[in-house]
Amino acid sequence: MSLLTTLHRSGALRTLDHALAQSLRRLRPDTPETVQLAAALASLAVSQGHAGFDPAQPQRLLEAAGADWPGAAAWLQHLRQSPWVDTPAHDVAAAADAPLVLEHGLLYLRRYREYERRLAQGLQRIASAPLGTDDPAALAPLFARLFPDAHTGQDHQARAAAVALRHPLVLVTGGPGTGKTTTIARVLALLTAQALQAGQPAPQVALAAPTGRAAERMAESLRAAVTPLRALGVDDAVCDALPVSGSTLHRLLGVIPDSPRFRHHADNPLPYDVVVVDEASMIDLPLMTKLVDAIGSGTRLLLLGDPDQLPSVEAGDVLSAILAASGDGLGVQADDAEALRPLLASVNLAPEQPSRPFRGRRVQLQRGYRQSDALDLAPLAAAVRQGDADSALALLRSDDLAGVHFHEDQLDPLEQHRDVLLSHWRALGEAADPDQALALAGRLRLLTALREGPQGARGLNERIEAWLAGTTRAGSGPRYFHGRLLLVTENSYRHRLFNGDIGICLRDGTGAVMAWFPGDGPGQPRAFHPAALPAHESAFAMTVHKAQGSEFESVWLQLPRRDTRVLSRELIYTGMTRARHSLHVLGGEDVFRAALARHASRLSGLSARLGGGRQPETAAAEHEVPAGPTQGDLF
Repeated sequence: MSLLTTLHRSGALRTLDHALAQSLRRLRPDTPETVQLAAALASLAVSQGHAGFDPAQPQRLLEAAGADWPGAAAWLQHLRQSPWVDTPAHDVAAAADAPLVLEHGLLYLRRYREYERRLAQGLQRIASAPLGTDDPAALAPLFARLFPDAHTGQDHQARAAAVALRHPLVLVTGGPGTGKTTTIARVLALLTAQALQAGQPAPQVALAAPTGRAAERMAESLRAAVTPLRALGVDDAVCDALPVSGSTLHRLLGVIPDSPRFRHHADNPLPYDVVVVDEASMIDLPLMTKLVDAIGSGTRLLLLGDPDQLPSVEAGDVLSAILAASGDGLGVQADDAEALRPLLASVNLAPEQPSRPFRGRRVQLQRGYRQSDALDLAPLAAAVRQGDADSALALLRSDDLAGVHFHEDQLDPLEQHRDVLLSHWRALGEAADPDQALALAGRLRLLTALREGPQGARGLNERIEAWLAGTTRAGSGPRYFHGRLLLVTENSYRHRLFNGDIGICLRDGTGAVMAWFPGDGPGQPRAFHPAALPAHESAFAMTVHKAQGSEFESVWLQLPRRDTRVLSRELIYTGMTRARHSLHVLGGEDVFRAALARHASRLSGLSARLGGGRQPETAAAEHEVPAGPTQGDLF
């Protein structure tokens, strides 16, 4: 039996992957099995979040015991000789019509190679675009008011703002509590003041994020930042011009029903002077490509994100690739240093890698992690991020971290902590009105690594629903009951409901159960008949992936009973940093150690295309542990 057939029958390959391989053989019966197998694995790689498949590392995708994989050299040679595989002469050349592309040692589905090529070219175009010749010195008084510690040379927020004035493509990265949105609010204030001083209209600014909740969180943060700006004496005209609302990336680009294309693209660019995108780590390769295509000439692109969070569920780890290729804002070119000296007293004159071909800049903000006075995640988050299981476990067991609780070897929160959790969820249905219920809903969330199984979000939700609905077993009660918490799982622009939005089912004055979601402001919740909602599920328990971009006052992070490929240090870190006031971690030492030993790396050639100095196969080899669950595991 061939290896391809064995993997398919064992369930290691999806039906879709096997069908692609079979179609090649059907159209050309002389197609070698090595090429068929590689095609199936290139398809599987995309489902696991990789941009392509590395024939030198098939174990990155499948841990098939005893699999007799082809030798890498011979495998690559067969692929180069196949009419199904294009080998472009250089990175910027468009691929031929062949379904597969071999480049830099990676085998791509043609579409994903083209996404990478277009994204790299688009980022280079934006980063190299000339800006106006306005003298930053004119902003020095306002800059000093906004960043009083800028003269020390140690204020990274000030450096980020100064670099953003000088470059059209800037990445501002850092963990929770490091001031990313505060920094951006002041950057926008500076850009607005600069335009008004020159007698020009205030810049048109778009705020966007991958999910509706993340976009609203960014807008809330920027609205909250306006009051401190006024207190610092910033002109009302500047403050009034700042954006007050955000949107999903899909809404920003303009969804076309029943089409993968958007209304805004290279030939119809976005009508904004500045585009600010939060939670950039969540953006997949196809969506980032379409966003960059729609950024017009002269538009600034500011990306915010935490590179230690989970990468996107779909293919690509775009933020990490851009970071690897971007120049550090702390080591600026000499001409930048001279221009920024009126703003920053101490500027590093030493150019950072003068030959670096990618002109995008990044500034890493100092890590705070303190979500509130009640919760200090700094040492624990740092240990998890570094994969230091010994230090992380010692901190969890020490009881020295305010607001952090470790329930070691507790594997079912609905057994040991049922009363605490159910009392919170029951209180949702006892709220005085929908507004209060929605506010209470954000106070606690049970997060899991898995979607399926008894410890997965679906299994936990079914048990919680049974208790709250007063039924004897999971799945036997009414689908919609008073107090059911809902999570929207697809965008509906007609309803203005977006993937990640949270709502609650409550009885109205007639006794009918309606689904309530936040409206345009406090006291303005919106009601929908449950049957009219887009795809949704219960939200008492959520996967960490689904919670990305959200925050909750209290997080209960449940680890699986056994190790799984889904687990990684990025998943643990992302789950922990969703908490604002208290964090509860439940699980065993062995699983925790296994998670911190696994790095959620992705196979990609984007960094190399941007001039990051590493070939895709070299970058991939840095991480020996397989990365990537299937999409079904994550949702």
